[in-house]
Amino acid sequence: MSRHSSKLGLTLAGLLACTLLAGSAAAQIPKAYADPANPALPDPGMQLDLSRTALVVIDPQIDFMSPNGGAWAVVGESVTEQNLVPNLTRLFKASKAAGIVVSISPHYYYPHDHAWKHGGPAEIFQHKIKIFDRPSALSLDGFRGSGADFMPEFKSYIEDGKTIVASPHKLYGPQTNDLVLQLRKQRVDKIILAGMLSNLCVESHLREFLERGFEVAIVRDAVAGPKTPEGDGYASALVNYRYIANALWTTEQTVQRLQAGK
Repeated sequence: MSRHSSKLGLTLAGLLACTLLAGSAAAQIPKAYADPANPALPDPGMQLDLSRTALVVIDPQIDFMSPNGGAWAVVGESVTEQNLVPNLTRLFKASKAAGIVVSISPHYYYPHDHAWKHGGPAEIFQHKIKIFDRPSALSLDGFRGSGADFMPEFKSYIEDGKTIVASPHKLYGPQTNDLVLQLRKQRVDKIILAGMLSNLCVESHLREFLERGFEVAIVRDAVAGPKTPEGDGYASALVNYRYIANALWTTEQTVQRLQAGK
């Protein structure tokens, strides 16, 4: 075989592998959320550098991700549709194996938070159904097994003594917690972003990270959103992700990149 033929064979093999990967990713995406056949916007071509990369998971808590959680009536359909909990479990496992920084941005409400004098619609709803409630900022009494607790599937990864658990964010973005500081102290400038809610906390974290100079890849089937008469939160967020995120990957694509280190 000539050198030219050999190179052609490798090229074709690479194209076939990419096609199969794309097909595999597409097969996991519900038709309603499929990417446009002819996108108008360019692919930024984000690549990972594991020494500078962190997995950030927002609100991996019972109230958002479990049928026993307080918000299940409005988020359960999307959590199930995206296969969210198994996909997040895969991301945690792959991130730990790759040795990258893993960080949690949790959501907690204390009694004084319920005394706020004003709020937006989703914020008022969350206070009304009392999700993420803890009796005190100074105590973990009643935390285990409550809606504010982490999903059991994730605890071995979150509670390994290495994962960064940031202070709580209060509305949607990380402006009110120490997450950005913690990531900068680890010299992180590339973020793999997942969690909930897609059009609220995830999108708000995404926008803040971008404004702070991070590159951000959204894992599209490791986020989920509310569905109410006002609309499908996941669908609305997906449109904006396509406009502003540096990458939009599936869990499978993300795991493969973590394993390959790029």
